[in-house]
Order: sequence, then structure tokens, then C-alpha cells
Amino acid sequence: MRKKFLNLIFVLIVVICTPVYMGAQNANECVYLGGFVMGFDVKLRGANVLALSDVVTDNGIYSPSRDAGIICGDVIESVNGVDITCAFDITKSLKDYKEGKVVVKIKRGEQQMIKEVEPKKDVSGRYKLGVFVKDGVEGIGTMTFIKNDGSFMALGHPICDEKGCSCNVSGGSVYACSVYDVEKGRRGRAGELKGLVVSSDLLGNVSGNLSQGIKGNLKKDYDYKKLKSVELGEGAVGSAELVACVEGTEPKNYSISIVKVDLNEKNNKNYVIKVEDQRLLELTGGIVQGMSGSPILQNGKLIGAVTHVFINDSARGFGISVQNMMNAMNE
Repeated sequence: MRKKFLNLIFVLIVVICTPVYMGAQNANECVYLGGFVMGFDVKLRGANVLALSDVVTDNGIYSPSRDAGIICGDVIESVNGVDITCAFDITKSLKDYKEGKVVVKIKRGEQQMIKEVEPKKDVSGRYKLGVFVKDGVEGIGTMTFIKNDGSFMALGHPICDEKGCSCNVSGGSVYACSVYDVEKGRRGRAGELKGLVVSSDLLGNVSGNLSQGIKGNLKKDYDYKKLKSVELGEGAVGSAELVACVEGTEPKNYSISIVKVDLNEKNNKNYVIKVEDQRLLELTGGIVQGMSGSPILQNGKLIGAVTHVFINDSARGFGISVQNMMNAMNE
């Protein structure tokens, strides 16, 4: 049984958008409550350039991609018309290469570009573009809710790269996870949950990476109906509860306050919340990485999920409304 120790990459994202609220069209609908931590392993569309490398040949040292204008952070989408879905696809695309330049389609931020790169043969006899790439992201986060058909939403925000940009995900998996340690949050630095992910204990698959969280489907033999069924609701300023797992595998309820509500914000900052529960403050210092997606309950109804922590005050953070998660899930 292979186990992985993973830390969630948790990025604070500021989104500027036109306020739109879709309305509580799913009022009185029931879902199954999450709150447990899970590991995720998602595949990216294309290959993200982590670094540029030199190619050592019999005739000297070359930097093909650097010379063509490719930079770190670019996403290689195709090489000579061959779609790139993983790092190995780049090697396959050069299998029949003879000479000249290859056409490399990249994405830089929101821009798509074409670069012409002349591969070089290294001393082992293989042609190289001179890039180090990655094609996946791993981490831990919290399940928010599961619908009657086994589809789920988690995290409350997208999986992002090192620059804070949402990753273009082509699929992935979620696994069982147990929290074995916590690095407490403190002023100026977010804390984090540390989880033991069991890669042999598959829970389901990831089908989308949205501004409002990741969505997917649990496998058919996972008994999610053993979880608590709750109605959906709409949050208001006042007392509430945060359902979070910060030890082991079982979530617990902790007291919080909702101090501000903006239901017109369409992404993941509908609530400003404050942790009031001394148990959670002593364990974690407040909100930490890995708690994103933890459900927020008010008057017994699911109203949303925690999404971000305030770097200068780990007891405070943002939450997304469950309605925004549902709307995104159903689009």
C-alpha cells in the first residue's frame, strides 16, 4: 500500500468581477455533508514549463526553448500538431523528428502563442526541447457536499499554480486522507494541515476545476449515504458552525461568526467569517491550508464553505455560498 505525505498548495486569490447572484433556486434541496479531508491528484491540460534547460550535444551546448522565447510558466499545448497531455507526449512528438524547427503551441496566462523551436540531439542521441515540465498537481483539501447522485463539490476555490492562476485540469482522482499534524497559522503566514494520503483507497474522480471549487463523482461503491443529510440555506450575519477535520479522519463542529455577507459576489468570497471556538484556535490558530471546502452550517442548514484565510489574522477568512457552488456545479 503506497502512501504519500502531501501539503496543500494554498494560494490567496483576489478576483475582480461584476457582481451577479443567481438566487436561491435550490432552497430546501438536501445534500450529504462532507467535512472530511481528502487527497487529490489532478492531471493538467498541457505541460507546465517549470524550468528551461541546456541541451549538451556533440557540437556544443544549446538552449532551444529559451532561444525561441519560451519562458517558465508557459503551458505547452502541442508540438507539431501533437496534443500534449503529459510530459511523455513531448518525447513522443519528437520521435520521428529529422531536422528544422517544430511548431510549439503554448499558453501564457490567457494568451495563446506559437513558438518555433529547433530541437537539439543530446549526447544520448535523443532530441530535446530544453524544458523541464510538470503535468499534474497533488494536494489535500476538504469535501464540502455530495449530491444524491454521488457528484460532489470540494475546496470552494480552484486548484491553482504557483502564480495563483487556475489550472486547466483534464481529470484526476480523490483519495482517502488522514490528518496527522497541523502547522498553526500565525500573523503573516498561513498554517497548514499535513495529511497521509492512501493512494490505494480511491474515493472518486475529478471532472472539473472551477472558480467555485473542484467537482467530480464518487465511485459507485462508496457509501456516502451514511453521511448526514442537510438542507441548503442562505447565510446571514450571526453565529454559525464550521465543520472541519483537523485530526485523524473524523470532522467536528466548531463555533464561528459570520461578520459580513455579500451574496452578489459570484465566486468564492460571499462571507467573511471569524473562528470563535477556542478548541480550534488552540489546535490550528484558526483557518489553515487544507481546510478550504470545510462546510459552514447555520441554523442546521448548509450555507457555504470556507475558502481563504486572512494572512494577517488566521482567525478570519472568506467563505463561499453553497448556492454559488451549486450553480457552478450545474453549469
